[in-house]
Amino acid sequence: MGNLRELSPYAAQDAAGFVESMRRLKELSGMTYRELEEQAGRNGDVLARSTLADVLRRDRLPRPDVLAAFVRACGDGQRVGDWLDARERIAKGGGRDDGTPRPVPAASPSSPDETHGEVSAMGENREGASGRTPRRRQTLLALAAVALLLGAGAGLWAWQSGNGDAPEGTRDDIPVAKGAKGEQQTPVDGWVTIRPTGRTDLCLTDGRDRRGAYGSAVAVHLPCAGAPVPRTYLEPAGAGLYRIQWHHPELGKGCLTVMDTGPVKGMLEPRDDCAGATLFRAEPAPSGAPGAYRFRTVPGAQCVGTADDSVAEGVEAVQEPCAGSPDQAFVVRPD
Repeated sequence: MGNLRELSPYAAQDAAGFVESMRRLKELSGMTYRELEEQAGRNGDVLARSTLADVLRRDRLPRPDVLAAFVRACGDGQRVGDWLDARERIAKGGGRDDGTPRPVPAASPSSPDETHGEVSAMGENREGASGRTPRRRQTLLALAAVALLLGAGAGLWAWQSGNGDAPEGTRDDIPVAKGAKGEQQTPVDGWVTIRPTGRTDLCLTDGRDRRGAYGSAVAVHLPCAGAPVPRTYLEPAGAGLYRIQWHHPELGKGCLTVMDTGPVKGMLEPRDDCAGATLFRAEPAPSGAPGAYRFRTVPGAQCVGTADDSVAEGVEAVQEPCAGSPDQAFVVRPD
């Protein structure tokens, strides 16, 4: 652990600088996201890894409770009051110059959006995605290319744990879907985007439930242009089934799993345990539209649709009885 006292929470004069100070505090603590979450639990706080990652990759102030839990988890609990005071000053448009040089945000693949504001503990606000730079996208693509060259079995990330297996499966084990007239369609697998047919500007990606009832990421429809991460990998699992993997540069790999209990029952959550994740059968959509699929869950034999049967930004994906409704039809495109 570094010297936490060398970092002044009052050095920052705006939200971007304050979040950069938080990143520096995490570095000095020497702890991973998982370790910070576990330490927060021992402190009696709640600090989800996904929430913390959302906070640290953006230029918006965290909620006071998130900040306090983070500072305590980092080992700087004696100065929680100072961190909260510094945050409050910036939120009110002030700040304090105590002579400490202002941190300069470092460019990295996880650089935050170019907008300011406040991030809640639930991470609901995804505005400012247009501020992502082309360089960030190129960096992510370059990293993905290197990982693919390393071959199956090379560790890429582990969802919220730091380790994981590279996507499995080869072209020899990819099942081929049949169209409405029996013709073969292009296998849907590998790095892809999954988009509702009625709104192909939206992608199935990570977000938060609209009621704020759950503290971790669930699958929602959000603008593809504002959601470069996590990347989606459709992994053949044999017998015509697939796993839907999400790969995040900070949180690692997670496989979408239907929630069978709790406040977001029926929604899809990325989980570490890919072996126990929900399997999906990609079958041509009943509409017969070229390239349109619906995803039937296994077990359960239901289909992926939306919470209110609409295809709109921010709507959660859910498991529901299979039907011919537009919210259950998706276009799978190579990414």
